[in-house]
Amino acid sequence: MGSIPKIFLARSFITMDDSAPRVSAVAVNDGVIVAVGELEEVVTAVGPGYQIDDTFAKHTVMTGFIDQHLHPFLAASTLTTEIIAPEDWVMPDRVHVAAATPTEFDERLVNAHRRLDEGEWLFSWGYHSLWHGELSRQRLDSLVGDRPCAIWQRSVHEWYINTAATEALGITPELMAGYGLASEQLDVGRGHYWENGWMLALGRYLMPVFLTEERMRTGLHQLVTYLHMNGVTAINEPGVYWAIEPWDLYQEILGAEDVPLLSTFMVEGRTQPVRRVEGDDALNESKERIAQAGTTGKVAMLDRHVKLFCDGAIVSQLMQMADPYLDEHGQPDPHHHGEWMMEPEDLRKVFDTYWDDDWQIHIHVNGDLGLEILVEIIEDAQRRHPRLDHRTVIVHFANSTEALIDRIAATGSIVSANPYYPVGFADRYSAWGLGPERADNMVRAASVLKRNIPFSYHSDLPICASDPLAMASWGVNRITESGRVAAPDQRISVHDALRAITVESAYSWRREDDLGSISVGKQANFTVLSDDPYEVDNLDMAGICVIGTVFAGKWHPVPQAHADRRVAAHRGANVINFSDSPMCSSSGHLCGCEVAEYLAETFRKQSA
Repeated sequence: MGSIPKIFLARSFITMDDSAPRVSAVAVNDGVIVAVGELEEVVTAVGPGYQIDDTFAKHTVMTGFIDQHLHPFLAASTLTTEIIAPEDWVMPDRVHVAAATPTEFDERLVNAHRRLDEGEWLFSWGYHSLWHGELSRQRLDSLVGDRPCAIWQRSVHEWYINTAATEALGITPELMAGYGLASEQLDVGRGHYWENGWMLALGRYLMPVFLTEERMRTGLHQLVTYLHMNGVTAINEPGVYWAIEPWDLYQEILGAEDVPLLSTFMVEGRTQPVRRVEGDDALNESKERIAQAGTTGKVAMLDRHVKLFCDGAIVSQLMQMADPYLDEHGQPDPHHHGEWMMEPEDLRKVFDTYWDDDWQIHIHVNGDLGLEILVEIIEDAQRRHPRLDHRTVIVHFANSTEALIDRIAATGSIVSANPYYPVGFADRYSAWGLGPERADNMVRAASVLKRNIPFSYHSDLPICASDPLAMASWGVNRITESGRVAAPDQRISVHDALRAITVESAYSWRREDDLGSISVGKQANFTVLSDDPYEVDNLDMAGICVIGTVFAGKWHPVPQAHADRRVAAHRGANVINFSDSPMCSSSGHLCGCEVAEYLAETFRKQSA
């Protein structure tokens, strides 16, 4: 006997399907949508022998929210440290309150230090110099003394370690010399390591201490609860570093039967030129990885998708800009420059390898100079080997120009942007680094949509909260830290913002046939809301309560305490709940030694 179809009723289903934008009934069978419409027509479509479920009769139900791009590994490791960041971080069981000044940062770090046992490492994430002042091993020494301390910068592209940590790890300037670009992106004396430099130095020496099984397990379980609290039903990790990331734990924890979440992954091509893996060898390596991991199930690879990198991190202001960075007086700053994560010639070589084999390519890029280099590479590839539906994804899309957006449209590429950049950083970057015009015009969303370029949003968790309603609100409102609107003409409509967290995200993965809208034949993933995002004031969108999610036809309510904490935080209420001690200790071991060997071998080959 087959299963019995279930007909869900709601005050309104927002389908994100233009053929039937609003309905009141959806029928589901074996986790798949089998009918959509008003109750009478849905009953007719499914025939006799159905069940009615009116759990959502008073609620608004959307197609399941999608976070197009986030990092489970980074989220699990950063969000289990002592979070001291420029903004509040609302977690299921705790709110980490923003530290807005150097004094607040120091006080929070000292308090964390005092809670720890003697000799225990202190790990923190969230530091940013524009809020917290310049950091160095000397400043850390003055705050925590001889306790080993490692601070992960807000961008996750930089680390700072104090003297005790440096000595405990055995790091010296001589040991870090001779590794090419990586050796240029670190300063042992100041305890500062950035981009490739931190992967060289700390990947080999710090990771065995930091990446523990307890941290990863705690972090991944917390991530599942966190994503569910925010209504997320599908995610993608764009670029698996196999020697670092705990694929077995992804399968065990993200793939557990009761987890209401689809987790997809893609291979990364960034390290292949460093490891001298090129051409057919690179393609074969990636194909083998995908075949070994599999492309079906709750935790699966996206087939023939690859992640590449262009320039440095937006949060560190290491993106490559066409015009100079500016100092606090608005004058060109000769000491401030961007970095490449892949040198342009390496990026072109790897891009062409995957392009010519008809892969879909996703590329991290943040600066307008970086974007110009990238667009040239795509244009040249199109002339040499034309492709119609390549869907090359320009990822992050922080800085751009109108002329570059015209060229993006002409290449047939698509854009997935982080809507938090102007909201979280425009005020500070206006005063230092970019100046008002470039800072305010980060993420030119309206300009992209004007050219009919497919456009999605992502959190890049932990770069911003994986809270799709908040992401949509940021795109609609663009209200900065100081309360002003950054580039009002780049605000987008509620409808376009909701498409960016649903159907357009699915399209960017080539999953539009089974995800992204409430349509017949697609997976029955829904996000259940207390209010209709089209009906509330735009400023209140982020504070809509997520009641729960439906995943593959099964109902998963959000615990009331989690829902209340999230709503209260978005509405400005005080729901702080500090724990008395850090969430994770440094005991246990997962993959730190494997990380160390992988990164050490990578940079040995780079310098050969």
